Amino acid sequence: MNPDVLGWLLESDPALRWQVERDLADAPAKVWRATRDRVPQEGFGAALLARQDPDGQWAGGAFFPAADHPARDPEAQKEHAGGGIGQPWIATTWSLTSLREWGVPASALRPGTGDLIAANSRWEYDDLPYWDGEVDVCINAMTLLNGVWLGRDMSGLGAWFPAHQMADGGWNCDWVEGSVRGSFHSTLNAIRGLLGYEQLLGPRPELRESRRRGEEYLLERHLTRRLTTGQTVADWVDHYASPFRSYYSVLRALDHFRAAALFGDPAPDPRMAEAVELVRAARSDDGRWIRRMTYPGQIWFDVDDFVGQPSRWLTFHALRVLRWWDGASVV
Repeated sequence: MNPDVLGWLLESDPALRWQVERDLADAPAKVWRATRDRVPQEGFGAALLARQDPDGQWAGGAFFPAADHPARDPEAQKEHAGGGIGQPWIATTWSLTSLREWGVPASALRPGTGDLIAANSRWEYDDLPYWDGEVDVCINAMTLLNGVWLGRDMSGLGAWFPAHQMADGGWNCDWVEGSVRGSFHSTLNAIRGLLGYEQLLGPRPELRESRRRGEEYLLERHLTRRLTTGQTVADWVDHYASPFRSYYSVLRALDHFRAAALFGDPAPDPRMAEAVELVRAARSDDGRWIRRMTYPGQIWFDVDDFVGQPSRWLTFHALRVLRWWDGASVV
């Protein structure tokens, strides 16, 4: 560990700092837990908590901000130079996910947030009840974990994942349009959701079997390649964007397998080696990783340095993955 890089990482917001202390600096539990306790009171965590609406939502909507909400910025949803419409990242699902991943305790939200959301938030797709989920795999994966975090019974949505798994072991958000093949993006989000569900609630054998089928879908493809041709699936496999959002990258996929191994799964699979080297090769001479891109759309505030600059979040995740891989016995 480069001490200059570690020192730079430790200068970060508490939402990141406590994770650096725990996973890279090997700080005692009382140290990183004390830092994590600061997240709701200062920095990113406090700023996002302050934006929660009285009805429990953020920006008045489930996945998209309400059209009449004062926080909504129509300009942020226009066509961008890189193509596509900017996705607004400020509504309830995205805000809950960020707070949970930053280590904010559910008790820091408005009292009864889970019930408030149940009463006031409906999915933009078919006006479905919020905690029942909708048809999108990636949305349901976030909702599953956010619901458990807020103390909801999410067993029904948990069972949704095995029921909607493709024959090839993957998932695809376009299943509702007739797709019968898995996708990298959807599959990664599904297995992350299923792993997180077990981490929060304990072993669920039926869900673990489904998750491992999904993991095998990615491993068969070496986390990077099409199974049919062996060609790299797309240039986004090594796009290093921060925040990750719900998109696939080899860094985000490797971070999942690292977390699964810590939960008791087998040692690293050699089929990940190519993905690991893609991450390693992206390291700058100074030991940092550059934020190459961001996903367009409205945000509450940025949590990382500018595009083209060294990224604390990406550097942290990359170093954590490499530390795990280099220190483990590959099976």
